[in-house]
Amino acid sequence: MTADGSLADGPALDGQALDRLRIVALEAAEAGAAELRRYFRRGDLDVRRKAEHDFVTEADHASERRVLEVIRSHYPDHQILAEEQGAVAGEGVEWVIDPLDGTSNFLHGVPYFCVSIGARAEGAMLAAAVLEPLSGDCFSARRGGGAFWNDRPMTVSAHTELAGSFLATGYPFRARAALSKYLEAFHDVFLQARGLRRCGAAALDLAYTAAGVYDGFFELRLAPWDIAAGMLLIEEAGGAVSDLDGGSACFRGGNVVAGPAALHAELLATLAPHLDEATLDRLEPLSGAPRNSDRADAV
Repeated sequence: MTADGSLADGPALDGQALDRLRIVALEAAEAGAAELRRYFRRGDLDVRRKAEHDFVTEADHASERRVLEVIRSHYPDHQILAEEQGAVAGEGVEWVIDPLDGTSNFLHGVPYFCVSIGARAEGAMLAAAVLEPLSGDCFSARRGGGAFWNDRPMTVSAHTELAGSFLATGYPFRARAALSKYLEAFHDVFLQARGLRRCGAAALDLAYTAAGVYDGFFELRLAPWDIAAGMLLIEEAGGAVSDLDGGSACFRGGNVVAGPAALHAELLATLAPHLDEATLDRLEPLSGAPRNSDRADAV
């Protein structure tokens, strides 16, 4: 993206164009959510194992098909990065899609999962939508236009310190070599926080952090589709989001720390003696470890 907000190979994306991206993301998320509602707690659900502790269902595929149909109907030439289909070449904007974040929850009938859709170009997130199918809770944002929870403006928590905070995290099932370091960090955070939750869907955890329900969030080795939408929600809700070093390389390593600026800084400082990007790369090299694409528990 150039200094004037335009794409290198296309016209400037003004507020109206960004608003349209958000609206399409919402429409696509609702289409995917309708499929998930249809399959939820169905006893004959077809399930396949992708890798250890990583599963895909016919509901994932049905949701992704509907999401892609909606996006393609508006933007037939855009790029796609979807969890099940993978990368599809195109022009300009790239849509980053998780049709079902929280597959293990979904499989076991736990009502905590979502559809997550983000649009980005040249390293900048442009629009986002995260939709929880059962409650209908919908979180959305567009760059420079704020963030919304069910169409009402939302902001991150006013809590400014780690002491007494209410946080979300995820266990590093795709970074097991770093488990001992994660547990050391968890210990130090636990001693200060009022509560720590691990609910099983990173995109939804980030959305609730953007809405101020959680005061902060941290997790390791997530996939781009887990975090793309949530990162923009956090930023547009007035919060800070970074990798373990406080930098902007979340997509490279999949490590995310988020929350209000002051709490984010304190959380980084608490994690730092145990976890940083170099330490995690040494313990769990990216080339040898798949990212925690769905944060699945053992099933």
